This record gives sequence, C-alpha cells and structure tokens, in this order.
Amino acid sequence: MLSPSSQPLQKKFRRVTLVGKHQADGIGQHLQELANILIQQGCELSIESETAAHLQLKGSKTLRLSDFRDSTDLAVILGGDGTMLGIGRQIAGSDVPLLGINMGRLGYMTDIPFEDAKTVLPEILQGHYEIDSRSLLEAAVSRNGKEIHRGLALNDVVVNRSGLSGMVELKVHVNQSFMYNQRSDGLIVSTPTGSTAYALSAGGPILHPRVPGIVLVPIAPHALSNRPIVLAQESIIAIEVVGGREVIVNFDMQSLTKLQIGDRVEVRLSEKSISLLHPLGHSDYQTLREKLHWNEYPSTF
Repeated sequence: MLSPSSQPLQKKFRRVTLVGKHQADGIGQHLQELANILIQQGCELSIESETAAHLQLKGSKTLRLSDFRDSTDLAVILGGDGTMLGIGRQIAGSDVPLLGINMGRLGYMTDIPFEDAKTVLPEILQGHYEIDSRSLLEAAVSRNGKEIHRGLALNDVVVNRSGLSGMVELKVHVNQSFMYNQRSDGLIVSTPTGSTAYALSAGGPILHPRVPGIVLVPIAPHALSNRPIVLAQESIIAIEVVGGREVIVNFDMQSLTKLQIGDRVEVRLSEKSISLLHPLGHSDYQTLREKLHWNEYPSTF
C-alpha cells in the first residue's frame, strides 16, 4: 500500500465546521480537543449553531446548517451514525463533505475512532483521503390526491404499524406495475447505506454502498413467500395503506408522519446525495467484520 504522502492529493480543506451530538456525555471536552487540532492545522473554524447553543460554547464562530453550502468546506461530525444521518439529510446536495468521528463505538459511517483523530485529521485536511458518495431517498405522502408531507432519508423510508396495533395491509406498485398486496408489520424501502440498518435486522441483504439499487424488505410478513427484493435505483415505489390502525411512515427513524387508510407513499431516488470522507486504506469489509462480528481466520495466501 502506498504511504499517504505518495498518494495523489484530493481537495484540501480550510474552512471546517464542527458538529456534535450535544446529548452525549463529555462531548464539550471532545469538541474542544478537535477544535484545537483544527486550529493548529490553520483551519478557519466554526461550530454548528445548535451544537454551540446546547453546549453553551462561547467565543467561537457559529454557523447554521442552512448556511453550510457557501460558508464551509468540510463538516466534521462527532457522534454516532444517528447524528450523521440527521446532519446528512439536512445538508444533502450542498456539496459539503462529511467526516464522521465516533466516541467509542464504531459506526458504519462514523468510522474514525476519536483517539485516532489527532493523526487522521491532519492527513485528511491536506487532501489524503477517500471520498464516498451516498444516495438518498425522497418520499412524498399524499392523501386524497393532495401531497401532505415530503421528506428525505439516507437510510430508509419505513411504513409500519405502531407498537400497539395489529398488522397493516399495503398495496405496492413499482413503476406503476402492481407488485403485491402485503399483510405484515410494515415495509422498509432502503438505500445501500440503510441495508446495514433496520433492513438488515428484518432479514434483508447487505448492499455494498456503490451498488445502485433500492431494497424492499417486508417486516414480519404474514406470508413467508414475501421476501426481500433489490430493485433498480431508478424505480419508483408506491405504497398504499389498504388496512390497519395507527400506521406511520418513518424517515431514518428520526421523523414520522401518521397515515390513514387510502394514503399513498411514493418513494424514489433523490437528486441529492452526500459525500463521506474516509482515511486512505478504508475498508467497508473491515467495518462489517467489526460491526457484525464476522469470523476472521489467518490468511493462507
């Protein structure tokens, strides 16, 4: 493997914004340590405004998420994958890449341990990194022919029942072609990024992030013949609520809308995407091994 100094350089970063999961213990101290590293590297530093407000950070330049496009070159996210999902949806399409640093638990997207930040951050700032583009889904919810909600999802759009109600019945069309009526606890529409999240726990396949597909995964289907299926990424999936009580649609499990019988959720690939940065030599398979506890055997080659 080539050393970082011998790798071709990517874009360097000067204006950097820190974003933190402000509910996490010790986040203020960790952010300060990251800030010191960035300042030592000559960066023009800012703190995302809500992060600064919750942690009562004073004396630092603050920046709203809505202003990222024109005012920062890189967003450094301190937290877990949930924090990355929320920020990713809000700045999708801004052309501002995200770098995820975790605070003790490896994430699929926040894959840099905090203790490695002192050595990894300077290399990335100088252009030594790998860039990874991730697609999002866009879903429109309509009632009586009128749109009532629209949202983005980096992981998945999920139509499902509440915890206290019975099964739901959903009618599913793909590209205006009838697929099936399904009785189940719900249906997951997932990106490749989301294939290692809720979709995986419901029995869906793992898609490599560069596979251009959309996954449909039934949640506890009444008929065992209802299996997960991978669709082309240009597919348009329409899900109509035919039966059931207390049905909801979730976007990355972070926002939701309540549905009624006859409501329709249309999901398609969004025109917006996000870019994740990784250190040189990053391996998706290593992350999967560590997260899913796959067995490792010494190489015989």
